[in-house]
Order: sequence, then C-alpha cells, then structure tokens
Amino acid sequence: MDARLNFFAGPTAGKALKHLMSAGKVIKDSPLPAATQELVALRVSQINGCAVCIDMHTKEAAAAGETSVRLNLVAAWREATVFTEAERAALELAEEGTRVADAAGGVSDAVWADAAKHYDEEQLTALVVLVSFMNMVNRLNVITQQPAGDYEPGQFH
Repeated sequence: MDARLNFFAGPTAGKALKHLMSAGKVIKDSPLPAATQELVALRVSQINGCAVCIDMHTKEAAAAGETSVRLNLVAAWREATVFTEAERAALELAEEGTRVADAAGGVSDAVWADAAKHYDEEQLTALVVLVSFMNMVNRLNVITQQPAGDYEPGQFH
C-alpha cells in the first residue's frame, strides 16, 4: 500500500508536521501519566481505524513496559479488569470525545465528572488536547492511507 501523500516531502507538510510534533511533545511531557496517554491514543486510533497510529502506540506502550494483556484489552476495556478507575475514566472520555458526531451531545457531564475525580486541571487539559490531537492525526493518516507496520519505538520522539 502506498500513501496518497508523503508528509515528509513537501514544504507545507513539513512546516505543519514540525508544529504537530511540537504539540505532541507538549502533551507527552504533560503531567498526564504516560501509560494513560498511550492507552488513550491507542483507543482513539482503534475507533478511527488508524492503523499507523495503532502500530505506533502499541509499540510505544510495549517499549515503555505496558503488558500485552492490557494492550490487547484496550478495545474491550469496559469488560476488562486490568485498568484502574482513572484509566477507565480517561478511556470513556476519549471515546465520547472521539464519537462527538455519534454521541450528538459530545462528552456527557457524568463522564466529565468521573474524569475530574481522577485528574487535576492540568491533567484534564492534557487529556482533552490528547484526544483532540489523536483525532486530527488519525484523520490525516486515514485520509491519505498511510501504511502501518514499520514503526520503530522512539521514531518520532
């Protein structure tokens, strides 16, 4: 499979990617726990069908010590017992934030309140920005059919 666009070839894409990578680094360096970041990034990417991001975040999480059991159960996190209450709240916020068109109301007050029980304002900010960021990146990759499978941990960080 060949990508429709090479994001690393043109000046417009290069400039935009430079800023996107900077934004990604700000999120990565935020006080939101790294494991939560990878689980949320993976779940958003699963919902959006972004193979390249699923590849990336699965490998990054594994390289950081995440277990295969937890990674394999992200898609069915509601029925899994391996996630903390805080992670479950983040995953639910990520799902509602990703499915805003489907939910017809965005993130519910109950989901927001649950996340706010587990995360302070800085962490919530990072979580909201991460969900938004992942949705944007997923769309860039899906629209342009970026191929997956070759990502190496640390490649973009």
